[in-house]
Amino acid sequence: MKHLIAGAAALGFATAAHAADDVTLQLQWVTQAQFAGYYVALDKGFYEEEDLNVTIKPGGPDIAPPQVLAGGGADVMLNWMPSAMAAREKGLPVVNIAQPFKSSGLMLTCWKDTGITGPQDFKGRTIGVWFFGNEYPFLSWMSQEGISTDGGDDGVTVLKQGFNVDPLLQRQADCISTMTYNEYWQVIDAGVSPDELVTFKYEDMGVATLEDGIYALEENLSDPAFQDKMVRFVRASMKGWKYAEENPDEAAEIVLDNDDTGAQTETHQKRMMGEIAKLTAGSNGALDPADFERTIDTLLAGGSDPVITARPEGAWTHAITDAALN
Repeated sequence: MKHLIAGAAALGFATAAHAADDVTLQLQWVTQAQFAGYYVALDKGFYEEEDLNVTIKPGGPDIAPPQVLAGGGADVMLNWMPSAMAAREKGLPVVNIAQPFKSSGLMLTCWKDTGITGPQDFKGRTIGVWFFGNEYPFLSWMSQEGISTDGGDDGVTVLKQGFNVDPLLQRQADCISTMTYNEYWQVIDAGVSPDELVTFKYEDMGVATLEDGIYALEENLSDPAFQDKMVRFVRASMKGWKYAEENPDEAAEIVLDNDDTGAQTETHQKRMMGEIAKLTAGSNGALDPADFERTIDTLLAGGSDPVITARPEGAWTHAITDAALN
């Protein structure tokens, strides 16, 4: 990808006086503190300072960001890298232009009374897994552990989990997918004590993959005007993220102000923002190549059924963040 926009830095990305440029961002999920940096940048005028008119489109259970990007419904999307790389291998040339999230918040939350103490105890169990591109980290993990996902005594039965915690609460599953900043706390808020649970963070298990990266289409990045917009967008977005980290309660309030559904609560969003700040901490927005390689290694390590079959080339670039951060 670097060869496509190697001349980007040479352009200087000077912002001339002109009408604000439109940028549409497709979120991975509904309006919540997971995306606080973008709402803060919008609310605080950071995008306006960069001559950008940014529209933030919430996601949902039936919205696949890569499909929205492919269809021209957004200029840029947020996506987990496993989903993005799977889409790239299938022919959608998405490129990671920035990585605000340094760490993964994905984990499995299990009932302790099942006797599960590690992946070796998953065999014969039912585990709730999110799909719509979110299943790839789990499937890769099980492949590395040599555990079939076709059920039976020697495999796991995969329950296609909705975006809630009901399968665990109703004992339909022994474990479910949760995020450190969201669903885990929904289980706790339902009256379950942390002592009744055992959790397995993908980060701790050595199978964490990058989440919530910023992606654009490769063909668009060959356009100097689009590159310029992305530099300004990333610069303002990272300013928003760092403000959110330093002012988590205010950031949560800004998110709530932008939630048209009224489904979020102040307590939950403030708690979520506190957890999100742990995941963005240490990132200036530039993708760490070592984190990329670790993610790709995880996705390739799937035995006969890996998430991707070849190491992707040109799947990320520093050209945008180099210009934005300088």
